[in-house]
Order: sequence, then C-alpha cells, then structure tokens
Amino acid sequence: MEIKELIESYNDYVKKIPDGAIFIANYLREDKLNNALIAIKDFSEGVLWLSEASDLLMKNGAHAALNIGQIQEFLIEVNEGLEKQDYVLVADMFEYEIAPFFEEVVSAKGTVQ
Repeated sequence: MEIKELIESYNDYVKKIPDGAIFIANYLREDKLNNALIAIKDFSEGVLWLSEASDLLMKNGAHAALNIGQIQEFLIEVNEGLEKQDYVLVADMFEYEIAPFFEEVVSAKGTVQ
C-alpha cells in the first residue's frame, strides 16, 4: 500500500470511529450483547491497525497526531469492564469518552496531513 493510500484509509477510519462508538454503546444499552461484542472486537482490531499505521506514517515523514497511549488505556478499561460484565460502564465509556476523543481528533485536524 502506498503512503498516500494509507493516509486516506487512516483518515477515513478515524472519521468513522465516533459513530461506531455510539453504535456500540447503543447495542450494549439495548442488551444486544452479541452484536456489541462483535463491534467491540472490530473496534479493537481497528485501533490496533491505527497504531501500526501511525508508526508507519511517522517513519515516512507524515504526522499522525493520534494519542496511541490514550487509545490503549481505553482498550484496557473496556476489557476490564467486559470482564466484570459491567456493560453500563462500557457503554458509557464508548459514548462519553471514546466517541468524544475521536471527535476531537477529527475536529482538531488530528488526521494525517
């Protein structure tokens, strides 16, 4: 994949995350646990890809202003909430922490330039 294509894919994905986070929160609150868990797995895989893509982009001189450490903290907290089966906590995290975090990234031009 060329760097230009990677930048486009990266930016497109980051812009979709806030809606995806709300989608997950709603599924958890509607007790659609199986759908929510699949979406959380997809989210986890997606942010791992973002982390790898950020590293590659920075190695090629592009600026990716995504706080990977913060994203990793989100994943740890989500996992802990799931282990405790505290789906309200996990839903709140997706709605009130994760979605706003990525909205801020997009609005602050935190996507790759």
